[in-house]
Amino acid sequence: MLPEQRFTDTDACAQLIVERLGADLRVAAPLGLGKPHGLLNALYGLMLADTWRSMTLYTALSLTRPRAKSELEARFLDPFVERHFGAGYVDPQYAVDQMQGKLPPNVAVHEFYMQSGALLHSPSAQRNYISQNYTHVARDLVVQDINLLVQLVARHETPSGVRYSLSCNPDLTLDFLDRVKAAGKSRPLCVAVVHPSLPYIGGAAEVTQNFFDIELAPTSSPPLFALPRMPVDAAEYALGLHASALVKDGGCLQIGIGALSDALVKGLLLRQQDNTAWRKVLVALDPRGATHRLAERIGGLAMFKTGLYGCSEMVLDGFMHLAKAGVLKRRSWDNLALERAAAGGRLPDDVPGGHYLRGAFFLGSRELYEWLETTTGSDADAIDMCPVSNVNQLYGDHQALAMLQRRGARFFNTCMMSTLLGAAISETLEDGHVVSGVGGQYNFVAMAHELPDGRSVLLQRATRCGRNGVETNIRWHYGQTTIPRHLRDIVVTEYGVADLRGKSDSECIEAMLAVSDARFVDALAAEAKSHGKLAADFKIPEAWRKHRPEALHEALAKPMRKGLLPAFPFGSDFTDVEQRLLPALAWLQSSSATWKGRWQLLKALWKPGAIKAEEAAVLERMQLSGATRLSDRLQRRLLQTALRRS
Repeated sequence: MLPEQRFTDTDACAQLIVERLGADLRVAAPLGLGKPHGLLNALYGLMLADTWRSMTLYTALSLTRPRAKSELEARFLDPFVERHFGAGYVDPQYAVDQMQGKLPPNVAVHEFYMQSGALLHSPSAQRNYISQNYTHVARDLVVQDINLLVQLVARHETPSGVRYSLSCNPDLTLDFLDRVKAAGKSRPLCVAVVHPSLPYIGGAAEVTQNFFDIELAPTSSPPLFALPRMPVDAAEYALGLHASALVKDGGCLQIGIGALSDALVKGLLLRQQDNTAWRKVLVALDPRGATHRLAERIGGLAMFKTGLYGCSEMVLDGFMHLAKAGVLKRRSWDNLALERAAAGGRLPDDVPGGHYLRGAFFLGSRELYEWLETTTGSDADAIDMCPVSNVNQLYGDHQALAMLQRRGARFFNTCMMSTLLGAAISETLEDGHVVSGVGGQYNFVAMAHELPDGRSVLLQRATRCGRNGVETNIRWHYGQTTIPRHLRDIVVTEYGVADLRGKSDSECIEAMLAVSDARFVDALAAEAKSHGKLAADFKIPEAWRKHRPEALHEALAKPMRKGLLPAFPFGSDFTDVEQRLLPALAWLQSSSATWKGRWQLLKALWKPGAIKAEEAAVLERMQLSGATRLSDRLQRRLLQTALRRS
């Protein structure tokens, strides 16, 4: 790399890029953490200033800080956001403008995966959304005539010269450039933006100094995006505990992001660290023994002796916690002979190398980033970050090896809804509005059916709070589908596990009814009967009528009191006072969502209940202690009511 191609000034780098590439920028940027916000903002600023230029951006998961939707929410969020993300954090301005409907006509943004729910009300984002499997993105980018690729990287000086690590995002960059070369197309201008806090990952993620055309190493860098650690409630814990019994010792694990995945990880940790307590909680949740019987057949009830191998498109905090607890420890070798020996128990203990975690991108807390840096520094082989084509599919030269490495695979993903016939809805509403994206979910579900002992496990809440109050997430029919019914496998709700593989339609319906909320089970059964898919004389078992939230709370009350299932299983980024505020604000939000809820809220405002001991500290945190304006006094009253009722 020539000296004149190294920059410390972001604006100067952006200016050189537009001068070299001309009036039309067609930009590819990694999903999630790997986007260089400073450089993208500088390029975006040039588009705003020079409207004769144009920029088309292809990316995914543009991460922005949470934004308040009301004054009361702002009182809570603004101080937390500044403290957690840091005053110097930089949002991608194009994403902020897109959310607010302010993108200029000379800028287009195409995302194949959106920050969940963030762009539901953005017309341009909805129009420009590209629905793709994760593994098809590189293929489809080739035909878009990309002339610029920008990526956040880690940088090392070595005796043989400068080396870069694609670190958090080797997922698409490597696949995309390989496909560009194979298609005989011109390689785009590749720009590395160095971030000093990004973990340096070797292996496939490491590239030589001539991989990039331009290096930008700003004199100061904003903090990396860090996901706040959120609470886990009783229903989510119940779901995670059921799911944790489906994991087989010595198997392979893939998990997604969110509270349901956190609950699964906590369930796996409890199974390992206090197996007796874990079994007691599972018995309380599964008195009929349905989950236990399935665990004996495809999962396990014992502690992990061999341990698990992680192979997941996303590496997140859960894998770190499992590794620290000695659950994630089964190593795999990218050598068929060694892997066969390991699978057969013939590999000597002194054979070096092998990784226990493979991923395509990572995103999580600052603790995760520090752990990745420390772990790869002390054990270079432990973690392998590689192209998504390796992680999310079996096809290609690595198929025989990948199938062996992923023995006993359990692919856990979340969905929003499912149908009685086993189809899953994970990313798009019935009217076509996109909540997030397909991502890799279809890849993993299909892969589960290709592996001899693989299983796909979709996690979902049985109900949600909708416009008309509580609604069932299990439907007879829905206008959108992410996973078709012919790929139905395992569905887990807080009420149990539905094993749908190989079942007839009527058997599938019965299995889904068995994990539904009791408030909706009669209507669902009646709908199925009306279409001739359930026998007319079928009767709902009395045991299913106990599937209500109060039963879950009763089953989990004791372990929660003992601290086995804490609200924040992996620590909290919120202060004690903020932790008390979260359920109160959630109660206010849910109460305000429906006419019935608003009526109940009005009655509660009239008689808010007894004063809570922590009210003074909460009002102080929300700057409402000395409220004098009418609007402030109303907010104080709302908050006091929520604190006393939540």
